[in-house]
Amino acid sequence: MERTASPPSKDLIARTRPFAAQDTARSVGALVSTYAALAGAVALAVAAPWWPLRIVGGLVEALVLIRCFILFHDAMHGALLPKSRWAKVLFQVQGLLTLTPARIWNDTHNHHHANTARIAADSAGTFVTWTTEQWRKATGAQRLGYVVERHPVTLMLGYFTAFLYSLCLQPFVKNPKRYWTSGLALGVHVALSAAVWHFFGLGVYLCAFLGPLVVAYALGTYLFYAQHNFDDVAILPEAAWNHADAALEASSYMRFGPVMEWFTGNIGYHHVHHLNPRIPFYRLPEAMAAIPELQGPHVTTLTLKDVVGCLRLNLWDPSLKRMVRYRDARLAHGA
Repeated sequence: MERTASPPSKDLIARTRPFAAQDTARSVGALVSTYAALAGAVALAVAAPWWPLRIVGGLVEALVLIRCFILFHDAMHGALLPKSRWAKVLFQVQGLLTLTPARIWNDTHNHHHANTARIAADSAGTFVTWTTEQWRKATGAQRLGYVVERHPVTLMLGYFTAFLYSLCLQPFVKNPKRYWTSGLALGVHVALSAAVWHFFGLGVYLCAFLGPLVVAYALGTYLFYAQHNFDDVAILPEAAWNHADAALEASSYMRFGPVMEWFTGNIGYHHVHHLNPRIPFYRLPEAMAAIPELQGPHVTTLTLKDVVGCLRLNLWDPSLKRMVRYRDARLAHGA
């Protein structure tokens, strides 16, 4: 699709504001249907008489957990039931139960939105992206840390690396007074894990608790990574950075079918979300369809080709204005 030249940032953002008006009935309906789907999937994973059905239930549970997270994510942005006290309490509790305490999530995720595609920004709330120059100047230990953070195994183990560690254990240890909810979430999670195993057995623990969390957080971590790490992403120096360009040039549109759009809460419309995070997830397609500048996005998918291609992009080369592999940086500069 042909790309349309971007208008001034403020003008484009202003044209998205009508879509930030939520429909309360639609928001409540999404919440009820999502939690009902989660309850059904958990019941199947726990009580199905045939173990393959339990595995299916666990996989469906993992997908619904991603949608649950998107509801939480929208609520933290003020895009879902922002004036509802009961919804605020509900999402605070969900955050604790799903290893995304609201305080640390808001601190890191708001930083991510304010600094997407900035070369000079620190990596809080996102995966760090180095330039080839930074790679050349880094020590061996620094390079190892960078490789480990962006390694496919790190993404695959997102349950441990991104959620248990980065959102719970690390912030609580560094600043227990501010991030006491991270410690609480960790403690509650350990207690729930032990209780499920003790009272329901190892099979239920694996099919309905640990397995779905591992799968959901692996996919969720990859989605977060991939939607800002693609072949024609633009990483911008400070002087050239603006919010609209960062949204449109450094956030992808991940194309899904209708089933996966439901499970992922339209998070594939990531360029629209980054342009205006107060748009409810269910209005993101509407905004894209109405605004021409949003209709020529950088497109990616979950096909094997796109996933492998994404995972091979490691460093930003300012001279080429594209992401390159580690070996390309070494060959180009003799490092």
